Order: sequence, then C-alpha cells, then structure tokens
Amino acid sequence: MQEAKEFPKMREIYGSLVFDQKAMKQRLPRDVYENLVGAIEGRQKLDSGIAGTVALAMKDWAVSKGASHWAHWFHPLTELTAEKHTAFVTADENGFPLESFRGEDLMQSEPDASSFPSGGTRSTFEARGYSAWDPTSPAFIIKSPKGGTLCIPSVFLAYDGTPLDLKTYLLRSMEAVESRALKMLKLFGNRGVRYVRATVGGEQEFFLLDRPRAQKRTDIRFCGRTLLGSPPPRDQKMEDHYFG
Repeated sequence: MQEAKEFPKMREIYGSLVFDQKAMKQRLPRDVYENLVGAIEGRQKLDSGIAGTVALAMKDWAVSKGASHWAHWFHPLTELTAEKHTAFVTADENGFPLESFRGEDLMQSEPDASSFPSGGTRSTFEARGYSAWDPTSPAFIIKSPKGGTLCIPSVFLAYDGTPLDLKTYLLRSMEAVESRALKMLKLFGNRGVRYVRATVGGEQEFFLLDRPRAQKRTDIRFCGRTLLGSPPPRDQKMEDHYFG
C-alpha cells in the first residue's frame, strides 16, 4: 500500500526564503539587529559599520537555504526588474575558492547603466550606474534547479545621484508624504508621533467642513463622523461592490 505523501505546513514554508526580522534576530548580534531595525523603521540612520556583520549573516543564511549567488535586485525605467548575479566565491592567494560576501558588496554594486534607459537625464558616455542596498525591503531568495540567488532589494542611481530606477522616486515620495503628515499631526497637537507609515490601497477619504455646516449634522455632532449620506448612484445600495 502506497504511503500518503506528507506536505509541509503553510506556516513552515511561508516566508522561509525571506531574510525578515525573525531571521535577522536569530543571526545578528543584538546591537546590530537593533540598529538595523531602527533604520528600517525610520527611527535612526543606518550605521555603515554594521554592513560586514549583516553581510556575513545574510550570506550564511542564504547558503543554508541552497543559494550559490547574490544580486542587487532593482527596478530600472524599463518597468521590469534587473539584477547582476555574482557567486559567493572568491580565490585566496593560492587560487583555492573561498565563500565570500563582504559588507561593501552588500552596500553597493556597479551594474552597467548603459544597458538601461535614463529618460534623457544624462549623456550617453556617462554610463556609470550604482545600485545601493535598500534595507527597508527584506532580502529574499529566488530558487533555481541549481540552487538559488540571494536578491538584495536596491535602488539604482547615476554617478551624480540621478535616479535611474522607479523605486527611488517611490521612496522619495513616501518621505515627502511622511514629512508633511508629521507636520500636520504636530499642528493638530500630536507632538509624540515619530514617524508615519504611508500605504497604498486604503482608499480612505477625508472631507473638511466649515464648523457652521458641521453643526447642522446631528450625526457629526453626536458621533464625530458621518453616518448618513447621499443615496448611492443608480439606486444600487449594497450591490455596487467589486465582485457584485
């Protein structure tokens, strides 16, 4: 009689190829972990001195998962993804292979920027491009039949700092939203807030009303929010949902 095949539980495989905060906490010294998490959450600047320790832990974790290469993974203006694969190997003075992944490798790489569009922001001969580690996104492994690749989410910049990718613009816009939101919250009296998380998809709408108009609404006066509004278009009521 053929034995029933056992499959791994979802909780055992979900996120198992992501170097998330759980994996960081297990493999990093406490002070390094706290500095890295603080930088991820925007509470402090990333200390470049911890790059070597993080790189070693990240490499050991990736190799334990079967990865043989690493790559800075970024989003050029082609609206696709790109990466430059490098093996976790170098040679010693006698030519023998050694596993290697330095802090410098983690922090920055130099793909050939001439292969990607620049939107006309630089001359053709200025082809240098630099990818830089973005610690706010966790590293992950893409598996392959021959092992796998440790993908390090990165931004992609020209030599003068001009963004050559899509993510840099996203990060800068999030920073701008956070800056304005913090200013607004402090104007409203919330002095203790330290950072704001900008998300996409909440679709929450806010409307500002003059006080005399708001006082005419019983629901606003008693509940602090609107409970009654205009009828839905075409008298659809609860039928106008995405899957309705």
